[in-house]
Amino acid sequence: KPKTKRAKRFLEKREPKLNENTKNAMLIKGGNANLTVTEVLKDIYAVKKPFAVLYKRKNITRPFEDQTSLEFFSKKSDCSLFLFGCHNKKRPNNLIIGRMFDYHVLDMIELGIEKFVSLKDIKNSKCPEGTKPMLIFAGDMFDVNEEYRRLKSLLIDFFRGPTVPNIRLAGLEYVLHFTAVDGKIYMRSYKVLLKKSGCKIPRIELEEMGPSLDLVMRRTHLASDDLYKLSLKQPKCLKPKKKKNISHDVFGTTYGRIHMQKQDLSKLQTRKMKGLKKRPAEKSAEDGGATPKKSKSA
Repeated sequence: KPKTKRAKRFLEKREPKLNENTKNAMLIKGGNANLTVTEVLKDIYAVKKPFAVLYKRKNITRPFEDQTSLEFFSKKSDCSLFLFGCHNKKRPNNLIIGRMFDYHVLDMIELGIEKFVSLKDIKNSKCPEGTKPMLIFAGDMFDVNEEYRRLKSLLIDFFRGPTVPNIRLAGLEYVLHFTAVDGKIYMRSYKVLLKKSGCKIPRIELEEMGPSLDLVMRRTHLASDDLYKLSLKQPKCLKPKKKKNISHDVFGTTYGRIHMQKQDLSKLQTRKMKGLKKRPAEKSAEDGGATPKKSKSA
């Protein structure tokens, strides 16, 4: 139980919520991280800010063998995503990307860096801090292979940023492109330039901004189907309520079914006009067949 109001506010902030906060990521250096891995972590931190925590000290840990230190850091910094960088002779320039569920490791994928171009190497203007990126995935492997499908989900979780209700055209200024081909994953980042086109819709050009990574998948640690399904479970109050008697066709047209009592159309009041008035013969036929009176001749 909290002893102070400050501790109470801190615990309330950590409590489960119906609408989740934006996921934070922690970037950790391994005990033998080299300059390349350190620069990669710094560049991804610059892309992910302000929803990231960069640990500058080296931490001697092996996530695939012992996950307790990662879970401790996750609980301490309230981060559900992590990126761990290390380097050794067997696995040079190594990155481990993963996510947590209830402060326990859910998914973890090891990637090797084959080529790296940093933000500093590309002399262009950069996007402002906290810009929400547009994510593009190219390659059949992201839809066919289960490991690549889980990697795609993990990358979306990592880079998606905050959920926004509306989008401004001028705010679409940053693109992250991931391509899976020939067993490699190519990560490229571009700045969107809106040029004049002579009409309402601007002409779009992409300018490479950095960082640029060529990655190869190494080891994977994926959650079981039951645990993965449990992590995706939503509260009942957030699920959209089913609306009765409403259906949609192939073209998106909405149809509604209305239930009414049986109507007597003979008593329906129609528009009054001379052409619709009944003649004397029709009235007498309805009354019982009595012959109409003859009009007196002048």
